[in-house]
Amino acid sequence: MTIYRYSAAKMARLVLHRFGAAALADARRLRGLVLRQFITRNRRLAFVLAVVVAVIGAAAVRVSESWFSPGVMILPLLAGGLLLWPRALRILFGIVAIALAYDALEGKAGPGIIATIAITVVFADALARARAKLGVLGLRGDRMLIELRDRIRAQARLPDLPHGWKSASVLKPAGGASFGGDFLVSACDGKALELALVDVAGKGIDAGTRALLLSGAFGGLLGSVPAGDFLTSCNAYLRRGPAAEGFVTAVHLWLDLATGDYIVDSAGHPPAAHFEAGSGIWRLTQARGIVLGVVADPRNRPERGTLRPGDALMLYTDGLIEAPGRDIDAGIDRLLGEADRLVTSGFGAGAGRLVQAMQVPGAGSDDCALVLIWRS
Repeated sequence: MTIYRYSAAKMARLVLHRFGAAALADARRLRGLVLRQFITRNRRLAFVLAVVVAVIGAAAVRVSESWFSPGVMILPLLAGGLLLWPRALRILFGIVAIALAYDALEGKAGPGIIATIAITVVFADALARARAKLGVLGLRGDRMLIELRDRIRAQARLPDLPHGWKSASVLKPAGGASFGGDFLVSACDGKALELALVDVAGKGIDAGTRALLLSGAFGGLLGSVPAGDFLTSCNAYLRRGPAAEGFVTAVHLWLDLATGDYIVDSAGHPPAAHFEAGSGIWRLTQARGIVLGVVADPRNRPERGTLRPGDALMLYTDGLIEAPGRDIDAGIDRLLGEADRLVTSGFGAGAGRLVQAMQVPGAGSDDCALVLIWRS
């Protein structure tokens, strides 16, 4: 056996090496723990906002109340309501309460500031819970709705038609909303135009969310199923969903762009109107049917006709003709009377003015839509 004799210096270096290795291992474990705690953006942001609140609370007492008023805590609270998940936000609420209590004990926060911050806490919590249900934070939820709105608007644009045909459409949601319960889907292959004007029960934003869903489904069916089966397919689709979501009305048009022959099919929708240039009058089509989603076999009765040069076809929703205390037939008569002016002023230029003229002051706002197809 060989006995090694270590000098005092070598023993010290060995102890320091072992101690350093242990300290380095502990530092790495601590770093890993910290990284795990701040691995998500939500936790990092919550930590930053908590530090900001603590700085504001301390600076209001130690630095200057005029520069660091306790009321400035409202800003990180609002940021937290917009950007944090509810659990992290409530931890931030606790830090705000501690900082606010400290400022109040030091005479820097009065009852008015405390009440204002308390109200802000309520609004921030409601905002965070609403965004948590959607599953997105910040402005991403709003961007999603904007994208959906742009998609339904793009889908509502009528396609370019060949020479000799023109079209115009107006969709006006209730209350100035970006989208409502009325929507339009269309398809054109150059030989035939197919479109559907749909009215979802309700109005404004309440009906708009369902309209966004149905516009994608109905738009996928349009042109994918035979024209005579479109409303039947839509009815079958709706019957697969919950029965308590409300009714849906629709009018479907198939138009041969070579001959002008058309087929109009309706499901509980106001009748389409055909302007006959030869007689100079508007005539209501007789297509009838039951609203979508109510019965398994609606047995709609379509109508066939022909658009000759100078003729026009007008489709619309009930929001354009209904008013409290007025019969719907009277509303249709008024619409046709206003539409007579389009003959001289031009269908395309007058479509928007027609919708505006049909809005009865003080009658309440409802979604309304108008589609005009005419042959020059």
